[in-house]
Amino acid sequence: MLPGYNHNVQYKGKIFHIQTEDSGVQNPHIITLLYEGGNILARKKTSYEDILKSEKLPQVVKEMMQEQHKAMLRDLKNGRFDNIICLLYTSDAADELD
Repeated sequence: MLPGYNHNVQYKGKIFHIQTEDSGVQNPHIITLLYEGGNILARKKTSYEDILKSEKLPQVVKEMMQEQHKAMLRDLKNGRFDNIICLLYTSDAADELD
């Protein structure tokens, strides 16, 4: 199991947290979560069961984790989750996100 990645990111006046973890070879998945205020807004889960016998498994999993973490950050910054974010707030607060 590799150490995970955690970042707080400001977007549209709010702080979002992105967390990526490796579940380990017994449960070979990489899971990335996007949080805001304790709410999970998005989740991405990727299996790496097909590469468990790779000689470079730790390196490959680390690269996969980094890419998945960065992809969630890009998706946030590109507005992919804006509809979900707006649902968390009243219409007045949602107007502030625009």
